[in-house]
Amino acid sequence: MRRLIVLLMLVFASAFSLTTAARADDISASARGVVRIVTIAVVNDEVVGFGHGSGFAVAPNRIVTNAHVVELAARYPDNVVIGVVPSEGNRSFQGRLIAIDPDRDLALIEFSGARLPPLAVFKGQVSDGESLVALGYPGNVDLATAQSARDFITPLSPVRSQGGFAGMRSLRGTAMLLHTASIARGNSGGPLLDRCGRVLGVNVAITNSEGGDANFAFAISGEELGAFLAEAKQPYSEVAVPCVSVEERMAQDRNADEQAQAQAAEAERQAAAKASADRETALTQARENNEALRENYMAGAAVLLVLGALCLGGAGMLLSRGQQRQALWVALGGVVLIIGAGALFFSRPSFDATKVAAVTSGGAAKGARVPGSTGTGRLVCTLDPQRSRVTTTTTERVELTMGPDGCINGKTQYAEAGTRWQRILVPNEEATVSVLDYDPASRTYTNTRYLLSSEQMDRARQLRASVPLKACSQDQAARGQLATSQQEIKAALPQLYNEKLVYRCGAATTGDAATATEAN
Repeated sequence: MRRLIVLLMLVFASAFSLTTAARADDISASARGVVRIVTIAVVNDEVVGFGHGSGFAVAPNRIVTNAHVVELAARYPDNVVIGVVPSEGNRSFQGRLIAIDPDRDLALIEFSGARLPPLAVFKGQVSDGESLVALGYPGNVDLATAQSARDFITPLSPVRSQGGFAGMRSLRGTAMLLHTASIARGNSGGPLLDRCGRVLGVNVAITNSEGGDANFAFAISGEELGAFLAEAKQPYSEVAVPCVSVEERMAQDRNADEQAQAQAAEAERQAAAKASADRETALTQARENNEALRENYMAGAAVLLVLGALCLGGAGMLLSRGQQRQALWVALGGVVLIIGAGALFFSRPSFDATKVAAVTSGGAAKGARVPGSTGTGRLVCTLDPQRSRVTTTTTERVELTMGPDGCINGKTQYAEAGTRWQRILVPNEEATVSVLDYDPASRTYTNTRYLLSSEQMDRARQLRASVPLKACSQDQAARGQLATSQQEIKAALPQLYNEKLVYRCGAATTGDAATATEAN
């Protein structure tokens, strides 16, 4: 049996079925990044030590656990095998210790052969009495359910237990979270999470309950964890936005939508009232201008008429003096002036209200904002935490180059979705489906993320294979087919998302390119 255990742990390649399907909630999403850590010490082909604990991913191939879980591997690297057993899939993997801090009781393990969804660390404050969840592999459960050594390297979802935050304490100089979630030996190295699935601490110890005392547990604080990872030069995701449930976020979104609709209706009413007032002002001004112009025409006609009459009178005087040639020319000038006076009088402009209305309406239409005609070009988008639900992502800025035909960054075609542009991304390696949505009218960019199980991702990738359009295209029919294919993917997603990132976009400047992250 001992040799069988060693053989299994060295190969890490046997296939086993996953019997427990993860639920589509934040804790289940985080659970897919939790692993069992198994250690086996071998001397002269004999097993001299066997242990196991828990851990969680801080990068796709990096695992955090307690130092005491892998202490033997640190002391005897040539004789101890570290096994990493994911919560789903059909394989386990051999790990390698790359950093250890005995004082903080933390260790970092690297493995290859698979990519796990990393958990994010919450860097805000934990509230008194806040509900917490511990994930891991308690040994007392294993003792009750394990039938053979193979069960310890079979991918299996972690056990969750819920409790409350009981305060901060210091244990051997390390900052600890004291909590009431039930843990046991084997939970060591597993994460303590908030209700959004962000890491608050690393479970490490329990109090002695002999004599009937209440049980309490200790978890290494997120601050200590962050310091350890920084010293190990290990990048990780860190989130400071307070936890908001999906239901709360959706209710707030509905309220925001209702407010936006009410604001739009009020803005439309005010615009209509302003347009009416502008039309009346324009009509009054046009009428006054018309009357002044008519008076100028009539005054001009009167002047020409008087001049013409004077010319005729002068011609008569010249004729009486025998100056017939001069009288003829003066008389002709008088006649021309009189004819001009008549023409000027009868050509005076009349007032036409319909033409004034057409001009003012045309001006309003010209100044109106047409959906899709704004919000294009190079944009830098900043996260709006008041409208977002953040569980794992730390990106605060996104850079977009938005074309008027839904071409993003010159390489990805978005499909029409009403007055917005939408694209659904199903990556090959990450267990996340993202619904990307851009509203050019409000310059709002939204990334709605679904953290899915391996089975759900397989289904999403099968549907993605039928998406006909990858690159940007001017073909309306192809874009319509893209929209239809994306709706099939969207229909297969859970009803509730895990994360919603809402960004406000503005025109990019020259210095923005170096600090912004490009969107897919």
